[in-house]
Amino acid sequence: MMDTSNSSTGTHFTCEVNKDLEPFTYIYWLIFMVGFCGSCFALWAFTWKDNNQKCLSVYLINLLIADFLLTLALPFKIVVDMGYASWNLKIFHCQVTACIIYINMYLSIIFLGFVSMDRCLQTIQSAKLYQIQKRGFARMLSTVVWALVLSIMLPNMLIPIKDIPEREHVGCIDFKTQIGRDWHVLSNFISIAIFFNCSAIILISNCITIKKLYSNKDGEEASNIKAALIKIFLVTAGYIICFLPYHSVRVPYTLSQNDVITDCSLKQVLFHAKESTLLLSVSNLCFDPIVYYYFSNNFRSKISKTFSLKRHETIVIEKENATETAV
Repeated sequence: MMDTSNSSTGTHFTCEVNKDLEPFTYIYWLIFMVGFCGSCFALWAFTWKDNNQKCLSVYLINLLIADFLLTLALPFKIVVDMGYASWNLKIFHCQVTACIIYINMYLSIIFLGFVSMDRCLQTIQSAKLYQIQKRGFARMLSTVVWALVLSIMLPNMLIPIKDIPEREHVGCIDFKTQIGRDWHVLSNFISIAIFFNCSAIILISNCITIKKLYSNKDGEEASNIKAALIKIFLVTAGYIICFLPYHSVRVPYTLSQNDVITDCSLKQVLFHAKESTLLLSVSNLCFDPIVYYYFSNNFRSKISKTFSLKRHETIVIEKENATETAV
């Protein structure tokens, strides 16, 4: 649990927390493969020319770009956590790919908030709010979001790290200078604020949408309204499962990283709680294709046509085989 080393200045204790990560890596591989396939299919669907591209499509495409960033970063984390990475690869992961994972997380949170807000505005159908539902406004807002998230996360990549002796179990925080640690803490608390604000947007937007739809549930389009309600509940549940657990442990974990919490056993518990909940957050890579399916006509149409074509081909082959057998 503890490493002890003697020096001329006394005894130094190091609490090793980032151990026993291999079990997590198998789930990460599964998430990576499922998410990568889903993202590639979404990219294929979104490459269809859409002259009537709506505001919602802009947010979904930005969400897809963020997902591809995550697919680039996950293999590095998996190799490092399995213990197969060289020292230089560990440094690269801590400086670059670990930050990309968090860039994806907060871009996903923000754009899912915008998706919920756009659905709410479509339900309200207010002429006063028409301007913010235009494609140009969505593009401008998306650019601002990317600039905001990158301005928060990129300093974690760019602030110089300190040189430390090679050892088996090393955390990314160990590479950071005091300035790097301070920015790390600041960026964590800004990110938590982003999460709570976007959660409020999603909660309020979905409550308004549900109330509006529920008031018409007995009308002529009752079946469509029920389907829309199910979509909203699914998206909200997916958002909560992916992101709420991680943010419930992030504050105490950040405090443990900076030795505000000093008990070694508690640090180890918080680290594994962080890794477990980060796994749920990364699983948004598998959750996002469900969002594309429910909110993108292109994506849904592509899936329907692809699988209906496959079913048609299967029926034709079966008929041909039956004919050959009869002959």
